[in-house]
Amino acid sequence: MPKVGWIGLGLIGKPMARRVVEAGFPVTIWNRTASKADDLVRAGAKIAATPREAAAASDILFTCVSDPPALEAVLWGADGVLAGLRPGSILVDSSTVSPALARRVAVACAERGAEFLEAPITGGTWGAEKGELVFLTGGDATTLDRARPVLDHLGKKLFHLGPYGAGQTIKLAMNLLYALEVQALAESLALVNASGIASEKLLDVLGSSMGRAPVLDVKAPMMTSANYPPSFPIRLMDKDLGLALELANQLGVPLPATAAARETYSAVKGASPEDVDYAAVRSFWRK
Repeated sequence: MPKVGWIGLGLIGKPMARRVVEAGFPVTIWNRTASKADDLVRAGAKIAATPREAAAASDILFTCVSDPPALEAVLWGADGVLAGLRPGSILVDSSTVSPALARRVAVACAERGAEFLEAPITGGTWGAEKGELVFLTGGDATTLDRARPVLDHLGKKLFHLGPYGAGQTIKLAMNLLYALEVQALAESLALVNASGIASEKLLDVLGSSMGRAPVLDVKAPMMTSANYPPSFPIRLMDKDLGLALELANQLGVPLPATAAARETYSAVKGASPEDVDYAAVRSFWRK
């Protein structure tokens, strides 16, 4: 079995790492807050002192961190991954970052004789816990095949979408759609409630009209109860909308609905004292 390295134990990264440990792979972990790895170490994982050490111990190294600055720090920082990456090894990045940064990482890996697989994910914390994530990969198909022994324990579907940058572009487009969908539901609820009609009336009709839909099954209960445990934190959705707008600007594609939604998400994020799910955009109309 390949030796696996894991960097990033956030809401999705940790259950992913746990599945790899439980599958019996030799796993070396590094996380900025080392104590988050304690239970995984008890389950058999080893803890690395630095990202460089984790990379040097790994045939396949996964990174799953919050944003572009976090990824850059882990890779290029002092005792970073790129200083320890071995020739012939694979770096798999499941963070959501810009396509340009993914291409930059690919070049840096190639300079060190290593391979890179861009692999952002969708499926939320529940998908990570059940091994039912969807991987949106970009890069060389042969690299994807080499990483499959580990990826198959983590996801139910692996899409190979094209060259480096393709996976991140699709991921940003998907998150853009999810954000607009949740904001549209929040606006619909605001309109109905302002008319003196209970939220459940609208949701019952939507359920009959739309059938089962994630926005109704997962996000609507949060929005009607004003309880927003962070499955997908609003800080990350706000970041992804910013990345989508940055990419659109580079491509000369206007995204007026996304720009308007970003204003709302940023306002709610700034007003939230806690780490809440992006369904909390509903609170913009509850004031």
